[in-house]
Amino acid sequence: MKSAAIYAQSLFALMAMAIPAWSAEVDLKVGDQAPVFQAKDDTGADWKSSDHVGKKIIVVYFYPADFTGGCTKQACGFRDDMAKLAGKDVEVVGVSGDSVKTHQLFKKHHELNFALLADVDGKVASNFGVPHTVGEATAKVKVGDKDEAFVRTATIKRWTFVIDKQGKIAAKNSEVKAAEDSKAILDLVEKLK
Repeated sequence: MKSAAIYAQSLFALMAMAIPAWSAEVDLKVGDQAPVFQAKDDTGADWKSSDHVGKKIIVVYFYPADFTGGCTKQACGFRDDMAKLAGKDVEVVGVSGDSVKTHQLFKKHHELNFALLADVDGKVASNFGVPHTVGEATAKVKVGDKDEAFVRTATIKRWTFVIDKQGKIAAKNSEVKAAEDSKAILDLVEKLK
């Protein structure tokens, strides 16, 4: 898609000019207590980890940007595997530095069936120790028959965490293969049981 390529170019420009905001002080390991966090979800409501952790296994996957190739493959993989994941008592939440508006359009366009969180200042990423940059990037993407303008204020690396029902980190992947992430999570959850 030409529009996705334009967005990706904006992403690379942002990464080259943005201010690194990642703190190496946080280095979560398997078995560590998961951080408590909250952010606006794709409906504009506050999504609080305290309302979800302990009730289900929570998959928190960080990704760079809505409407880009790898991020779309990753999101659609989770969408397509959601029935299997839900059957294993798993809740998925995607986190990027995109705005609530961008998440709404991305979710609707790809018929995503899980929450997307707007980590516009990178605080959630910082809590998990995920590398990210803070700085504004704009892009125009054709969504349906409309040209949409997007602003992203944080770009976050692609990392995935699994939080068990006791609120501990059950898995951490900093080398995520976008198109294979949901399958890897399905395999991992099978081993947690």
